Amino acid sequence: MVSLKIAAANLLNRPGYFQLLLQDVPRRFKATVSAVKPLIANEPHGPTLRTDIPGPKTKSLLKELSAIQQSGSVSLFVDYENSIGNYLCDADGNVLLDVYMQISSVPLGYNHPDMIATFQDPHNLATFVNRPALAVFPPSDWPSRLQNALLSVAPKGLNQVQTMACGSCSNENAFKAMFIWHQERQRHGKPATQEEHDSCMVNQSPGSPPLTILSFHGAFHGRTIGCLATTHSKSIHKLDIPSLNWPIASFPKYKYPLEENVSENEAEDRKCLAEVQDLIHTFGKRGNPVAGIIVEPIQAEGGDNHASPAFFRELRNIAAKNEVAFICDEVQTGGGATGTMWAHEQWGLSNPPDIVTFGKKMLTGGYFYKDDFRPNQPYRIMNTWVGDPTKVLLLEKQLEVMKRDSLLQIVRESGNVLMDGLKDAAKRHPNTLSNVRGSGTFCAVDCSTPTARDALVTKLKNKGINCGGCGDYSIRFRPALIFQRHHAELLLETLDIVLQS
Repeated sequence: MVSLKIAAANLLNRPGYFQLLLQDVPRRFKATVSAVKPLIANEPHGPTLRTDIPGPKTKSLLKELSAIQQSGSVSLFVDYENSIGNYLCDADGNVLLDVYMQISSVPLGYNHPDMIATFQDPHNLATFVNRPALAVFPPSDWPSRLQNALLSVAPKGLNQVQTMACGSCSNENAFKAMFIWHQERQRHGKPATQEEHDSCMVNQSPGSPPLTILSFHGAFHGRTIGCLATTHSKSIHKLDIPSLNWPIASFPKYKYPLEENVSENEAEDRKCLAEVQDLIHTFGKRGNPVAGIIVEPIQAEGGDNHASPAFFRELRNIAAKNEVAFICDEVQTGGGATGTMWAHEQWGLSNPPDIVTFGKKMLTGGYFYKDDFRPNQPYRIMNTWVGDPTKVLLLEKQLEVMKRDSLLQIVRESGNVLMDGLKDAAKRHPNTLSNVRGSGTFCAVDCSTPTARDALVTKLKNKGINCGGCGDYSIRFRPALIFQRHHAELLLETLDIVLQS
């Protein structure tokens, strides 16, 4: 990993760099760019484009990669050495304002100096060189690392934590913890019978019980087998993969603006909640008890679908009333992008979730959980690595920076600018944009058709803005936590230029 100074120098020493850079900055934005103070020193003032996107080098690299693997999902090849702050540099030397940030997984932008310093600290060398089998041979500083990093931001009421490598395995193992909890309660503290031990070895009941998890239409919880049974965002994720007959409830579909459709949206909440209760009852009667409910605070991959705090509070109540575990999947929303560390903090729950899964902006995967969901025996939740100490080390530094630089406050302020600007754009272009929604900088807007959405994403990219789609119609914005007001204004200026063209 090169130092930030080297990365910045590589950019700044290019002939005519700032002239090239400023030629793509919208005119009204140039007047204010010198007045702002970026959190990252030497961050570019705006995008600069040297080629069409994708450029010739990216096309060549894509051809090379396609010869050895399926690479149809590749959007850009990135020059990570010369990317900095909120700006991504691609293989062709184009510099883009990145409001997608590796599918919402880069919290502090590119080549953040504090993160680089963590890599350069000689005391951390052994952590980076030696990856342990954490469940069996954890490093001597592992308990303190967990306390200083993950448990320092644990959701209220959840004082246990299990690390994992990614979002899918976080949810998959949370499912296992939930099923174990359910069955231990059924046994009333007694050990499993020999019949249960024997039958589970051939995937039969009672050792492999016919339990289910209730999920929601539009949800995305991962691509492993169990997670796919609860994922309902796009058919391409699930096609040809055997799955499980588990209950699927409707997620609220709101009318916007929210303030003009209060009664309709409240009725939508009631309809969906009644469906949840009915499914729990129906699957229980047929001998497939619902052991848990899993829900995202915002259905990100499924189209940035929101529900009200009142909906989530009542959903939590339904789970408790039916003695069903309540899992909150914060893989996408956790880590500060919504303006709070955890999106579910905004619901006003009196009874916290039983399990909260995390990943992406938290750098490591895993889940927090209540004491009741801790297995009584070892080896029940386990794999070789169960996470990566280097990511927890980096997370510790990330949380320090978030506190020092008041990044949650910056997210809320930038998010207000972004939301106000998107609403204004939708008013001025009602045939193109609609249904503006968001929390913090976790924002989205709908386009008129999927084709129109894809075209707008492409045009923005060729004006120096890297964003992404979700659902069928939506553009999602997922900037880093260091995304400031002036970045939001630049994004909105560029969006306005594209819409007017």
